Amino acid sequence: MARYIFITGGVVSSLGKGLASAALGALLQARGYTVRLRKLDPYLNVDPGTMSPFEHGEVFVTDDGAETDLDLGHYERFTGVAARRTDSVSSGRIYSNVLEKERRGDYLGKTIQVIPHVTNEIKDFLSVGADEVDFQLCEIGGTVGDIEGLPFFEAIRQFAQERPRGQCIFMHLTLLPFVAASGELKTKPTQHSVKELRSIGIAPDVLVCRSEHPIPEKEREKIGLFCNVRKESVIAAYDLKSIYEAPLAYHREGLDQAVLDAFGISPAPKPNLARWHDVNDRLTHAEGEVRIAIVGKYVQLEDAYKSIKEALTHGGMANKVRVKVEWVDSEVFDREDPGPYLEGFHAILVPGGFGERGTEGKIKTAQFARERGIPYLGICLGMQMAVIEAARNVAGFKTAGSEEFDHEAGKRRFEPVVYHLKEWIQGNHVVERSVGDDKGGTMRLGAYTAALTEGSRVAEVYGASRIEERHRHRYEVDTKYREALEAKGLCFSGMSPDGRLPEIVEWKDHPWFIGVQFHPELKSKPFAPHPLFADFVRAAVETSRLV
Repeated sequence: MARYIFITGGVVSSLGKGLASAALGALLQARGYTVRLRKLDPYLNVDPGTMSPFEHGEVFVTDDGAETDLDLGHYERFTGVAARRTDSVSSGRIYSNVLEKERRGDYLGKTIQVIPHVTNEIKDFLSVGADEVDFQLCEIGGTVGDIEGLPFFEAIRQFAQERPRGQCIFMHLTLLPFVAASGELKTKPTQHSVKELRSIGIAPDVLVCRSEHPIPEKEREKIGLFCNVRKESVIAAYDLKSIYEAPLAYHREGLDQAVLDAFGISPAPKPNLARWHDVNDRLTHAEGEVRIAIVGKYVQLEDAYKSIKEALTHGGMANKVRVKVEWVDSEVFDREDPGPYLEGFHAILVPGGFGERGTEGKIKTAQFARERGIPYLGICLGMQMAVIEAARNVAGFKTAGSEEFDHEAGKRRFEPVVYHLKEWIQGNHVVERSVGDDKGGTMRLGAYTAALTEGSRVAEVYGASRIEERHRHRYEVDTKYREALEAKGLCFSGMSPDGRLPEIVEWKDHPWFIGVQFHPELKSKPFAPHPLFADFVRAAVETSRLV
């Protein structure tokens, strides 16, 4: 039976609960334990799939096709454990399940209430996979005191109460603000946050205190005294140069030991942190630097491309170089020539996105990279824009475009080189979609197989003839244009096993130009960089030596 660690936050949001959870999971793994990390979000959206990237950052997609919170990306990157559909839930999903059961009559005519029906649904979610791992780490989104989070806090209180003593602990993250005028760290916000938590029946076993300044011993003692936590369980969380320093930093502060002590696990296995020492060595002893431009439409919020930025960092580790990422708004190129903006970069990446805004700028970017011989990686929409650019400027289809933009405008303006996918094979059954379907959860989602062309660059990069990657899209490149494009040198080097859906394109006579319909960034890890990103950064290093 798994032991449960519930991670909550207080004072302010964005303290780094997801990162702390991921780092703790990595430390428990280093001691030989198996872990599973899960996220419970209080918002009423069923999932983040229909939310704007400006609202919530990127959507992380699992192998089994769930659209989840970006914190699951942290979990995977730090532990290597593939997230599943049952690792993420929101208030919207919980309430939907409860209402579906009520409509079916499952509650036998009872009055449906938050307690016990909603809390029971949350507890049922927590119970999934309880016998699969040694530790389940469950992060509760938001901050204590938020009205929408109350059912989750009540559910985890009940859950811990119903389990055998010592099987559940609570870890709470807070902020210790520094008041410059008095030169003091203030513990009062932490005291009030813990008081709020205790008022709903939850007493934290471990406190993680985010601080920009060292926490004096007397302040730790004060926090422990007023929050009823052992002084050794008051853990400092300082700002770091890289998130990948977190496991070693938390270990130095004693987080993993405090957690094991709270469970009464003694003596605990000693940790093997060689993996994280190697990761940090590669980060801190880079032998050069490359500049890579991410040309996208959500660049005002870097979290919108979180996994891409991290995958580029991993690619840098694989090549022992530092990747300097710079964000470029593709809308600028709708009006201006990209040349002056992109001239000094060693490689260009065009990520995914939805809607027509900024896409003409992405097309110009693909043209610039093709004509100048600059390494180019197009992901999802970035691949589609590269194909449209090739169709317009090389193959002679002057009005080439995407059905997505025509649907948005409500009139036909483009020759649909990219079309709305209405049917595809998932496993052993056919999935059908129409333009009028609901937006949520109706895309081609999750892991699909692609067959690679023998002798192609991607087959060489992957070192394989078949790969499996995660998808999130509802528009595809039309294969009826394949022959005309391949005649001009754009090779369709990866296809779905049935040969109907293009997965990868590449220019034959280009130093490095690859477009992929899937999202390779979602499977990259610091200790196992994704081969596409590792080779993309290698190509950028080659370009930097030529400049």
